[in-house]
Amino acid sequence: MTTEKQVLDLIAEELKSMERGIVATPGTREQLEAFAKANQGSMDIVLMQMAIQFGYAMALETIQDQISKQVITQ
Repeated sequence: MTTEKQVLDLIAEELKSMERGIVATPGTREQLEAFAKANQGSMDIVLMQMAIQFGYAMALETIQDQISKQVITQ
């Protein structure tokens, strides 16, 4: 197994684990913004956690895309 494949597998596992958390990870920025608008300042700790998880998921997906492109071109 190549290093790239190992990293892609690790990222896939990490992204999958984010689906099972206590706080939902928003699938899109629009979902995050809708929650922020709907809660009107209450549940700020939940909103903060959702934002952190969304940012982490975006970073993982970006890395995943870049590695996938390199694997395909090899």
